[in-house]
Amino acid sequence: MNQQLTPIRPVPAAAAAPTNTLAVVAFVLSLLGFSLIPVILGHLALGQIRRRGEGGAAFAVIGLVLGYLELIAIVILLVVAAGGILLAVTSA
Repeated sequence: MNQQLTPIRPVPAAAAAPTNTLAVVAFVLSLLGFSLIPVILGHLALGQIRRRGEGGAAFAVIGLVLGYLELIAIVILLVVAAGGILLAVTSA
């Protein structure tokens, strides 16, 4: 029973991928209430993330979702406002 034990070598930690800047900007701008800019930047960021292997996909997706929700809210508000204006003009 003479077995040689091999020494344990530490495994180097993998370097974390850098976070895509456009993804973070899209996320922050969507939190600030911008709607169209985060949508554009979010799509650009996702393309860069796929090509470059960067991190930050969650930031880009959240920026996209919030941006699209804000666009939908703006469209609904415009439709309601236009309906109210038309109602006021026709009833006058």
